Amino acid sequence: MTTLSGNWAALRPTGPQSHPRRWLALGVLCVSLLIVTLDNTVLNVVLPTLVRDLKATDTQLQWIVDAYVMVFAGLLLVAGSVADRIGRKRTFLAGLILFAAGSTWAAFSGSVGVLIAARASMGIGGALIMPSTLAIITNMFADRAERQRAIGMWAGTSGLGIALGPIIGGLLLAHFWWGSVFLINVPIAAIGLAFAVPLVPDSKNTSAHTPDLTGALLSIAGLGLLLWSIIEAPEDGWTSALVIAAGLGGLAILATFAAWERISPHPMLRLEFFRHRSFSVAISSVGLAMLGLFGALFVLTQFMQFDLGYTPLQAGLRVLPAAGAIALIAPPSALLIRAIGTRLTTFAGLLIIAAGLWQISLASVSTGYAGTLPGMIMLGLGAGLVIPSATASVMGSVPPEHTGVGSATNGAVLQIGGALGVAIIGSLLNTRYLDKITAAVSPYHVPHAIMSTISGSIGGALTVAAHLGGGLGADLAQVARSAFISGMDLGLATGAGVAIAGAVLALAWLPGRAQAGGTSRRTRRSANREDYARILAARDHCP
Repeated sequence: MTTLSGNWAALRPTGPQSHPRRWLALGVLCVSLLIVTLDNTVLNVVLPTLVRDLKATDTQLQWIVDAYVMVFAGLLLVAGSVADRIGRKRTFLAGLILFAAGSTWAAFSGSVGVLIAARASMGIGGALIMPSTLAIITNMFADRAERQRAIGMWAGTSGLGIALGPIIGGLLLAHFWWGSVFLINVPIAAIGLAFAVPLVPDSKNTSAHTPDLTGALLSIAGLGLLLWSIIEAPEDGWTSALVIAAGLGGLAILATFAAWERISPHPMLRLEFFRHRSFSVAISSVGLAMLGLFGALFVLTQFMQFDLGYTPLQAGLRVLPAAGAIALIAPPSALLIRAIGTRLTTFAGLLIIAAGLWQISLASVSTGYAGTLPGMIMLGLGAGLVIPSATASVMGSVPPEHTGVGSATNGAVLQIGGALGVAIIGSLLNTRYLDKITAAVSPYHVPHAIMSTISGSIGGALTVAAHLGGGLGADLAQVARSAFISGMDLGLATGAGVAIAGAVLALAWLPGRAQAGGTSRRTRRSANREDYARILAARDHCP
């Protein structure tokens, strides 16, 4: 009898165990994640300063933002494979060191070109950090409910970084030079390193394959060409042969990337994950949410400083309701997910984002801050619902041994969505701005150099207007502000339409409840029957 009991105890499934210091480790990971999310919104507040100090054009501003995101997104999938292969903790620590080094370079860059290169180097560190944090969290928390709360806190940290970024950026710009907004990452990285070494557990997939460097190069090249075509289109023309060729070339390279991943012996993007709606539709929802959020923040911080006349700190404080709403709603969103399911939560979030974008797109030259506040709050609320619900669905559908790749894919789509948001909404703004400012100024036969400054950005136009002074300067400033707001409205309205399409997609195709482990119910039932058969066979052989 004792032998029989012992055999049954050996057959009893124990399952993965949660890490004993998981909540302390979660705090370390979330604090470290701040530098990835803090960096984007800190940069948004400093963009008008870069126009004045480095003479950056609107197109260059988009590249300063998207150079980081392009490398980040392109390397995330490889970083996930590296994390699975050599260890998630080691990858995370290496990312902190590289991010701090890139931030120091960016802080002391003296030209737009150098700053763009430094931002791209920071993307390497960010790519190593983000998937590692989410993979470690997924492995630390074996209990599904605890994991969902932890992912909610992870998403809430992203919202907190978005919230703190504009305020910290404004405070730093009020007392120091613009490079200080990058140096702020260094002490955060140092704190993360100091506490991660003793507290954060390591994990890896012992059967992980060699990282797919060919796939990484193809993804970066394809995304880079696609972003180039969108960002440069306002200046070269949307029908320009070069713009069209670059766009088609980017799409062709991305198609080649997908084909390579299908035949590669060690793909960095596992296309089979996309067969599950809980993965493919959820991950698309994350990307669309980021498209609207980051595109809106890119233009709103310029609107507040150039049109409403706020200082960087004043603008940062006024972005707080949008970013703070994410930090407030993301952690308790797990309760709503359990109550109504992933599908309805994601649908509601995207619909709220669309409503927020549409509300802000109604702005005119007479609109003040109060006129955009409801839309900003809705943006934050919607993102706070979509990010944790869709992310939990993505990670819940990925097999445990591939959490590094799964979290990297989620992070890559998140960053690609943000990059496309800045590129698309920013380029639509620039196109409308160029059309209107050129039509208004061309009758005055302005010298080419001055016209380039006026058409390059609203900041440049306002600088010229200040030098002109008098009635002519006031008229130029009014025309420039009107052209900018018209372009902002066009970009945000387009973003609202994209978010609505995403909401319809989520409602139609996203499963109501996430499926665990990337397996269907039929597959799990089959596995359960096989396990039961093995147990019965073992029982029959017991003495």
